[in-house]
Amino acid sequence: MNKKSLILHLATPFLLASVCIGILAVAMIKPADKLKVFVNIAFMDSLKSNPTDNNSGLVIRDNDIIRDYSGKTSSEGDVIRPAFAEMYAVLSCDAMGIDIPVYWGSNAELLEHGACQSSSSAIVGTKGNAVISAHVDTYFADLDKLKEGDAVTINTNYGQFTYSVRSLIEFSGSDRKYITPKDDTRLTIYTCKKDLLGASSQRIGVICDLKESLFYEEVQK
Repeated sequence: MNKKSLILHLATPFLLASVCIGILAVAMIKPADKLKVFVNIAFMDSLKSNPTDNNSGLVIRDNDIIRDYSGKTSSEGDVIRPAFAEMYAVLSCDAMGIDIPVYWGSNAELLEHGACQSSSSAIVGTKGNAVISAHVDTYFADLDKLKEGDAVTINTNYGQFTYSVRSLIEFSGSDRKYITPKDDTRLTIYTCKKDLLGASSQRIGVICDLKESLFYEEVQK
């Protein structure tokens, strides 16, 4: 037996053992761990705004949002600009069966608590495009059930705003045309498109037109 054959003969068992160990390690990965990789998707992409690195020191502020205001209202008024990570609204929609908190700004931690509004978008109650997203496996699981004409309501501590779904949209995660500033007053809500095979690069959502603005003239303390 020559020298090369001897080396190959001795190395073969070690190579086979390495391959077997590698296959075994992959097989032992829990499906839940794989799913977690796909679930931890932060929306808003480049529109995300995070004041700290790795969510260090992030202070999430939850507020009691006015839901039963009975005072005087007006079609025009002033908004209250929220701070980053502050819950400033509640989004409700009977067609989706949801009633969820909306936080100002977006990062992975906030998306675990509710829907998030891009801090680059228009504050609800002002002119422009208010852009809100949430996880498809939690708060916006039924977003694909919305139809044209369905109502979406957003309550804040300065007013109540009612929208009507104008159109359904689908776009790639790198396409910004629906979530950038607009000249009209609209609400855009979106999430990832459901994909059983893993993370999807597609987004689905709706564009809504403002139908009624009820600014509170006598803000309750």
